[in-house]
Amino acid sequence: MLQATTSEAATYAVYGGAFLGILIAFTGIAQLLRRGENRSEARSRRMRMIAEGAAAEEILALLKPAPAEGGLSRLPLLSGLPAMLAQAGLIMSPARFLTLSLIAAAVIFLVAAAFLPALTALAAALALGLGLPLLVVKSRRDARIEKLVRQLPDALELMARALKVGHPLNTSIGTVAAEMPDPIGTEFGLIFDQVSFGDDLSDAFQEFADRVAIEDVRYLAASIAIQHGTGGDLARVVSILAKVIRDRLTMRRRIKAVSSEGRLTGIFLSLLPLAIFGFTTITSPDYYGGVRSDPMFLPMLGAILTFTLANFLVLRKLVNFRF
Repeated sequence: MLQATTSEAATYAVYGGAFLGILIAFTGIAQLLRRGENRSEARSRRMRMIAEGAAAEEILALLKPAPAEGGLSRLPLLSGLPAMLAQAGLIMSPARFLTLSLIAAAVIFLVAAAFLPALTALAAALALGLGLPLLVVKSRRDARIEKLVRQLPDALELMARALKVGHPLNTSIGTVAAEMPDPIGTEFGLIFDQVSFGDDLSDAFQEFADRVAIEDVRYLAASIAIQHGTGGDLARVVSILAKVIRDRLTMRRRIKAVSSEGRLTGIFLSLLPLAIFGFTTITSPDYYGGVRSDPMFLPMLGAILTFTLANFLVLRKLVNFRF
């Protein structure tokens, strides 16, 4: 009787520890990716920081990504982590990001090791603790970059109107920073602060282009650099560039609409083998399990996985276009 009670208590302790570990892991990941800023105070993060009394050098230090240094710069998958965090709009050092991810991975491993083999638990911990946060950051980065591209024509038109009525270029940039929401407002605010602190205007726009890594912004930086060196009607150049970017966005949407059927077909054909495998395994467990001991099972399984992956890569190449 005492042994049964002890065993039952141990079981409850294991389940309680598993629940607590999963809760801590997901809470840590959520805390990792949360900004902790009040979005209702102002339109852009830079304006909020100014309203809170932050100096311009503090704003530049927080919002400009630091280059990867030390061992991080030599890692193939993490060398671009500082820029990725900044492009995602996360004010967080890469060291803190990796530390919290490793803590989450360790907690997941300790919980999963109680139910799964060690290698499986390690794979799950790495996937959920390290892979999932990176995927979430990449998704946020892509969404923020897409939003910035959509805002860019409006920002350039506002800048051109300010130039046409006689405002200096730096004042026009400040108008965009004050009137436009994130992310374009913060980015133009950084340019305004850099120029105010004595940086060259063309260098500030070039850093903006390097920071966001968008082709349209590189065109803007090149136009500013040419005008800054040779002179000319910058308002007209900016207006034409805004029209060109807007037309490019329209063309991208048309291409995306035309290719949507092909992309959907590619996704369906890529997922179809996995769906068939899962359905067959559930309805007829012995269909694959009965031949698992055959010597040809593993070579054939490897060939099937290879061809399935090749099918996915070829279809992706065929139906995905560079907009």
